[in-house]
Amino acid sequence: MFLGENILGWLLLALGGAMAVGNATALARPPRQRADGDLVRPPVWRSVLYIVLGTVAALWAVASLSG
Repeated sequence: MFLGENILGWLLLALGGAMAVGNATALARPPRQRADGDLVRPPVWRSVLYIVLGTVAALWAVASLSG
């Protein structure tokens, strides 16, 4: 295969991890400088949902890569 047999697992791990870590970081430290129309804080429920989905995707990828 072009980039290896486990490329989808590695991509899912990278995207799920980035989704979880990025949203957790946005909740922990919102940006200090905002443009006009930006929210003061990210929506909590959406961020928590994305953290959960990213974590599930990353864990699923780890399980599929190790098996």
